[in-house]
Amino acid sequence: MILNYVNWNVDPEIVGFWGLSIRYYGVLFAASFFFGYLIMQKIFKKEGLGIELLDKLTIYMVIGTVLGARLGHCLFYQPEYYLRNPWEILFIWHGGLASHGAAIGILLSLYFFARKNKKPYLWILDRIVIVVALAGFFIRMGNLMNSEIYGIETNLPWGFIFIRDGQIIPKHPTQIYEALCYLVIFIVLYLIYLKKTTTLKNGFIFSLFLISLFTVRFFIEFIKEVQVDFESSMSLNMGQWLSIPFVLIGVFLLINSQLKKI
Repeated sequence: MILNYVNWNVDPEIVGFWGLSIRYYGVLFAASFFFGYLIMQKIFKKEGLGIELLDKLTIYMVIGTVLGARLGHCLFYQPEYYLRNPWEILFIWHGGLASHGAAIGILLSLYFFARKNKKPYLWILDRIVIVVALAGFFIRMGNLMNSEIYGIETNLPWGFIFIRDGQIIPKHPTQIYEALCYLVIFIVLYLIYLKKTTTLKNGFIFSLFLISLFTVRFFIEFIKEVQVDFESSMSLNMGQWLSIPFVLIGVFLLINSQLKKI
């Protein structure tokens, strides 16, 4: 039987001029903030909150996401290299953003936002993770356009041959697997919010987000290519070890939110 695999050879650059380039990844990354802002606008309007507060929240989110994702990649995956070349941490255009680092950056930035604006921390997290799940969809599609973070070899008919990355055998398109899972998580969380806005206990949506998203990430990691050399000798890779604490925190918050109001 002849299998028709997908020959993936998309140029990650949309257009280039004057030494600059517009890339799919950057456009999709920006789209995650754009659509996230629109959805948060609806949420704030639904709850009678001013747009000025949302603008402040957006600034905290952008800073937390970019700094956290970049530092997470540098410190979790290539600490020796970046400690020898610390100035290259600033070279975001060279690639290297870690979702676990972004999660930590977002948690910290929103903590400071909550304190400064006197809003319950879990209340903010319950709403912001809805659009974070959607952002995960856009970012993983950006990884697909970059022909990066793909899976191990497969003989399934939807296997992708990432020609631009020098591959000649089909691999699992794990970027698509993750993107679709994150899109489903976004839809489910948003529907829960819309239907139960007035009865939600603080931390409930956030706990569902942590459990679902990082469980998905944990299991998909089993069919991903090794990202850095030291993972080859590990029983679980770095992405899986980093996912476990988030899932456990999610379980704790879920139980706690159902036992009492927090």
